[in-house]
Amino acid sequence: MQNTLATPATFTGLGLHTGQPVRMTVRPAPADHGIWFRRTDLPGRPLVPARWDAVTPSRLCTVVEAGEASVSTIEHVMAALAGSAVHNALIDIDGPEVPILDGSAMPFVAGFLNAGIEEQEAPVRAIRVLKPVEVREGEAVARLEPADMLEIDFRIDFAETAIGMQSRRLNMANGAFVRELSDSRTFCRQSDVDAMRANGLALGGTLENAVVFDGDRVLSPGGLRHVDEPVRHKMLDAVGDLALAGGPILGRYTGERAGHALTNRLLRALFADPTAWRVVDCGPQTLGKLPGVGVHAGDLPSHA
Repeated sequence: MQNTLATPATFTGLGLHTGQPVRMTVRPAPADHGIWFRRTDLPGRPLVPARWDAVTPSRLCTVVEAGEASVSTIEHVMAALAGSAVHNALIDIDGPEVPILDGSAMPFVAGFLNAGIEEQEAPVRAIRVLKPVEVREGEAVARLEPADMLEIDFRIDFAETAIGMQSRRLNMANGAFVRELSDSRTFCRQSDVDAMRANGLALGGTLENAVVFDGDRVLSPGGLRHVDEPVRHKMLDAVGDLALAGGPILGRYTGERAGHALTNRLLRALFADPTAWRVVDCGPQTLGKLPGVGVHAGDLPSHA
């Protein structure tokens, strides 16, 4: 069965890059509606689809646009929706960027679970990967290949000794996203922060909503939530970017130094080859393997 929220969930905070205060309300939506943003601050309240083919190139975050309207930094709320098994929602937002909150997906998941998840009388349609598809950019690689459920396999390698080389692999069934990934925060290097602010970006970033590294030091108060928090956050981002496929993906995603733009290129390559995928209605066995099915408040990490 498809799911939506039982009641609206509202979030307020600053945009990471714009620094602008924003109010966002995730509302219930009918079956087969999908996920759409509605820019309530613009004339006509234009709708923007949360879909792979609405993504516009951006290195730092995921941005979707329709006409003159756009919404940026959508990856964390998209990951939270997928990780909570919410398939249909209308997201009212009064600014151009989703609030960063604590830099993870956990506040969104907690808000959705508090609002309640409601079943709908319609089957979940998933995208089954039928053969390997891969894209590369320099040393970065993103790949999808067949698997019975969504699996994420990610590797990163940073010069900063506090990050270094990290890798992790998870299948996303049985609430693994909420328990293992949802509280992992966005991260950056102090040098990146300085460069972004010099270019008018990261204006809403603080040590409270991003993990900042400087060589062998973690500058954010309280340190890391996980010793491998950076690679977990990259996996979180991948879940959010893959959620733009238009339905749950049944396949294994492998990322090596991959980011938002490369994952979107991977989706475009997948859908450009009609022999690489097909849409399937999820029966009970497949449904039970999807991210977020059966998630409850007890799955939330202790920080929530």
